[in-house]
Amino acid sequence: MVAFADQHHMETGCAALEVRSVAGQSAVTSAFACSPLKLLMPRSRGQSVWAYTSSFGGGFVAGDETRLDLRIGPGARCFVGTQASTKIYRNPRHLVCGHVTRAAVETGALLVFAPDPVQPFAGSRYAQRQTFELGAGAGLMLVDWFTSGRAARGERWAFDRFYSRNDVFLSGGRIFMDSILLDSATGPLAPPHRAGRFNCFALLLLVGEPLKPAAASLLENVAARPVKRCEGLITSASPVRGGAVLRVAGESVESVGQELHCHLKSVSALLGDDPWARKW
Repeated sequence: MVAFADQHHMETGCAALEVRSVAGQSAVTSAFACSPLKLLMPRSRGQSVWAYTSSFGGGFVAGDETRLDLRIGPGARCFVGTQASTKIYRNPRHLVCGHVTRAAVETGALLVFAPDPVQPFAGSRYAQRQTFELGAGAGLMLVDWFTSGRAARGERWAFDRFYSRNDVFLSGGRIFMDSILLDSATGPLAPPHRAGRFNCFALLLLVGEPLKPAAASLLENVAARPVKRCEGLITSASPVRGGAVLRVAGESVESVGQELHCHLKSVSALLGDDPWARKW
């Protein structure tokens, strides 16, 4: 298990995972992780591979920089999640923590990339960039969500800066781009015209041939819902090239997680089981 790893520098905070179709099943063919990142694989072979990222200390301290490289070979299937929410710890020195994900999903492959939410503590700074390259007939389910912080401790929208960007390419051409920046330097984050009463925001993207039925079902489901004033959970869905995108704003993290799970269950048959059944 060195071929894929040999193409990457085994630097601090780097991890890589390669999954290929072997004898009709998805299997891990290369994997490594360097501290503080950890890579756990409770299902390394089967209808799909399941992998979870984690880190020593459960999150990022000031100045941490990590990178995850993924390659899902032709016809293989893989689920990637996290053990728990990604915590961005207090940052007295005002250093930015950062993470980069780069994924290549080759012809006819499927990647379900569904980490738990990012939880920025008061005074923290965090930036992440995620890039997904899809081959012909490949599919991607992407979840990207974040919370207001430790609201129960009074740290509600008290972080300094949060940035997240997602780029998805199909056969070299960009088919989706999403970017969000919340910066306290431009004013408080909690007022009604910004985060308001909500404590969690999420994005769910489904694109590619294997996920067309799930994307169509999502659009139909959300379009049929009545719109009410001052609801604790707000959803919107729109078509994108080759799929659909769902956006969710919720007053509680739990309600957003349950909403996501309703739509994530649609890919359980493709993965061979429901990775979220015991979580939400």
